Amino acid sequence: MPLPFLTADRALEAADDVALPFDDRDRWRRPYRPGPWRVGVAAVCLLLASYVLFAAVVIALTDSMSEAGVVFGLSLLVIAGALRLLRVGVWVSGRGLRHVRFFATRTVTWNRVLAVRTAQQPVRWLGLPRTVQGQALTLVRRDRPADQAATLLTTHGADFLARTEAFDRAADAVEAWAEEHRHP
Repeated sequence: MPLPFLTADRALEAADDVALPFDDRDRWRRPYRPGPWRVGVAAVCLLLASYVLFAAVVIALTDSMSEAGVVFGLSLLVIAGALRLLRVGVWVSGRGLRHVRFFATRTVTWNRVLAVRTAQQPVRWLGLPRTVQGQALTLVRRDRPADQAATLLTTHGADFLARTEAFDRAADAVEAWAEEHRHP
């Protein structure tokens, strides 16, 4: 079974001289692999969901079907949350930049992008309220003031914690997509 999210980083590593080594530019893709924190939490959630599914089967065999249905629905909710967690990140295509968060997704077309740049600033540690000094990839839009730049990626997020080289590669890839597709 092909895992397309694993090929993004390998394609970027294999093509040192080409900034955007992808053939189909209109397909949405994440230009980096999900980080170990994100994958680990999703794996634990899926493990929990398997136990809840087993509990639903046991409840269905020994008790009422309505209670089993509720437990089965809970397991589906945990599975959907784990899959959504794996989708979180920055996705790019020839049409624009998509910032996927757990509860919301925002898509910005390239003609509305003024700049995508890396900045040294206080960033949240694993998305928690605590901030530390780190790097952030920010998006400056044409229709908003520059001081309202949206933070896309950080060095202390779930994808890049203790992986500064991976953050640099991902930031360079997103910046290359922005540079190639945005209109001055």
